[in-house]
Amino acid sequence: MFLPIAFTVAGAGSALATRSCLRRAGAPVTAWAAALAAALLLAVGLRHQAGAWPSWWLAVPAVLTVFAVPLALADLKYRRLPDILTLPAYPALAAALAVAACGGGADIAWRAVLGALVFGGAHALVHTLSPRSLGAGDVKLAGSLGAVLAATGWPSVVLGAVAAALLSVALAVGGPRHPTVPHGPGLLVAAWALAVFAGPGPG
Repeated sequence: MFLPIAFTVAGAGSALATRSCLRRAGAPVTAWAAALAAALLLAVGLRHQAGAWPSWWLAVPAVLTVFAVPLALADLKYRRLPDILTLPAYPALAAALAVAACGGGADIAWRAVLGALVFGGAHALVHTLSPRSLGAGDVKLAGSLGAVLAATGWPSVVLGAVAAALLSVALAVGGPRHPTVPHGPGLLVAAWALAVFAGPGPG
């Protein structure tokens, strides 16, 4: 039980740190970010303790959670995905995926690199063709999330894209009226769910 408790504390601590970063970026998020991050990291710790996936995968959903919570909340509130978190997510998730590749094989690393290029490239193309429908922040976020999705298996890239689109539609229909619809939360929720509940795949 020690690991889940440690993850809960780490989640709250990481949320405080990322809240400080977002405050400096002019996009402060609610203090509830700490509770949400703690709850989600607790879920990650419990999944690991239950043997849902190998220990070498643990860093991937854990690191993803640290970035996903504040970014999703910032995008929901401000329709922004600040560079202060989207850009550091690349080296942080790359390190986590490198650990996974050491334990699970080089295929994970290759899938992650290709996934980042394909998923990020697809979002960049959409942004180029229709900047209003997809922001630059979504493009920056898509590369790192594409790496995680591909590491769980190629079907997850497609499933993640579809799930993110459906969640964005749900926000547009059920959320408060706003000229733009945030796509970041859908991407983050889909990637997090697949990383935690699907785990690493064979491709």
